[in-house]
Amino acid sequence: MEKFEDFSSYNQYLGLVAPFDNDIDVGYYSPKEMLLKSDPIIVDFYRISIKMGYSNKFDPNAIPLNAVFFNSPEIAVGWDVDPTYTGMYVQLSKKVIDQNRYLFRTYLDYGQHEALYLTDEEVEEISAVFQLMIKYYERGKRNFNVLLSYVNVLISLVEAFYIRQFSTDPKQYNRIVSDFQQSLIDYYKHPVKQLPGVQYFADKLGLTSNYLGDIIKHFTKKSALENIHEFVIKRAKELLEQNQQMNTAEVAYQLGFEYPNYFSKFFKKQVRLSPKEYRLQFTKN
Repeated sequence: MEKFEDFSSYNQYLGLVAPFDNDIDVGYYSPKEMLLKSDPIIVDFYRISIKMGYSNKFDPNAIPLNAVFFNSPEIAVGWDVDPTYTGMYVQLSKKVIDQNRYLFRTYLDYGQHEALYLTDEEVEEISAVFQLMIKYYERGKRNFNVLLSYVNVLISLVEAFYIRQFSTDPKQYNRIVSDFQQSLIDYYKHPVKQLPGVQYFADKLGLTSNYLGDIIKHFTKKSALENIHEFVIKRAKELLEQNQQMNTAEVAYQLGFEYPNYFSKFFKKQVRLSPKEYRLQFTKN
């Protein structure tokens, strides 16, 4: 699979203008001059694509949409599109992200199918910020702090618009929450060898871990990991209450803990009692 490690080679491949900078690149799409079909490739940097009037070529009934798409270095992407959309892009090197991670949200690691769909008003807001950004960029006044500030504003708008999207289509996202919770129940219906992580359930649901985590946090007000820990504690309490013959180590192994001592510390941190103390209290009551 072909891999592009810098903006220059990728822009040349796609048919975009040459970048002014090796760490931040912004520009407008010109689809009629661009490569419209490509086998999966990997770009070794982050991309934010804002596309207006974009439709799925493989769906004849698809309605043109305004959307924000993301690419991260770990995710391969291919495409086959018609030159009917307009839009703009922001490209960020891994170095910029690593050195300024506090400015960015988890959206940069979302998958292609986890897009943000924009209203007309939101398109206007993003376009206004982008116009200021590219005007500054093309004039050669490439002060990093200013460019990063523009990117941060753009990302902050994306965050606000994702919250709007989650809230206005709760049926779709509630289904994801339900599937996550059911997958957690199903996980412990069989013997386990390790504690489940967020990535396990994301893979199970065909989502990126960041996207799943943001949905779970939005609807439950707790992180996906907190939800997992709460379920593990609930299951631990059931085992301690209903299986008096099981010792703490056996409970720990049944829950997927590799070390019983870690389970005891984990349980006490969550419940403020050790497993042994909890069982004694339950028996006494």
